[in-house]
Amino acid sequence: MTEGSPRRLLRIAGEGAGAFLQGLVSNDLNRLDAPDGGGIVYAALLTPQGKYLSDFFVIAEGDDLLLDVAAPVADDLQRRLTMYRLRKPLTIAPDPMQVRLGTGPAPAGALTDPRHPALGWRRYGPEGGDDGTDRDALRVTHCIPETGIELIPGESFILECGLDRLHGVDFRKGCYVGQEVTARMRHKTELRKGLVSVEVDGTAPVGTEITADGKSVGMLYTQSGGQGIAYLRFDRAARASGPMAAGDARVRWTAPDAAATEGTGG
Repeated sequence: MTEGSPRRLLRIAGEGAGAFLQGLVSNDLNRLDAPDGGGIVYAALLTPQGKYLSDFFVIAEGDDLLLDVAAPVADDLQRRLTMYRLRKPLTIAPDPMQVRLGTGPAPAGALTDPRHPALGWRRYGPEGGDDGTDRDALRVTHCIPETGIELIPGESFILECGLDRLHGVDFRKGCYVGQEVTARMRHKTELRKGLVSVEVDGTAPVGTEITADGKSVGMLYTQSGGQGIAYLRFDRAARASGPMAAGDARVRWTAPDAAATEGTGG
């Protein structure tokens, strides 16, 4: 699914909606009220074990919160939030507004995508769709994961997928579901796997295994214009004796510091 595919909106309404969601998600929703917050926050909901479940944008509308989420995970997000609601006087339900995306001049009422300036704006209202921008090309250029492709519910870890780089994680806020594992990954370990930009000669189906020297190195995901987003084991990729393979395609990755990745495998 690409960024231009259907999105859905959920509305959390009732007293204490902000405090409720603040205790669950990876980012600090107090930014919604900050002068430089832009009126929109990118965040994720995790399992207690720190694994990704869904990512979404949060927008304040009066005392309510709107959640802009990829359609395939919207029902599960609504179900999980309802489970966490317990007896709080809140309603969590689909909202009929739609999401329109663009990268050109922003229309009145549009909000800047908080992940990266190249991603343009998002506008909420009666009209959905996009302006025809090649979203896959933008995502590949800036290594931005997409729900259901690079971000896999129940499997992905958000730091390995770069959500901290995309302003989706706040390490100073209080506790939230999965916070302990996320904080430990940041402070006590060196990431040995993660999403990176790679060069690709040829093409391969999304999710094709990448191999090098007879070993599995990772997976190749979205590709565009001779580049791709890959999930790599950094130690094996750095030690590869030649180009890595993903089916019939050839994959090349330049490690930021090849020496630093030696001996970190497990």
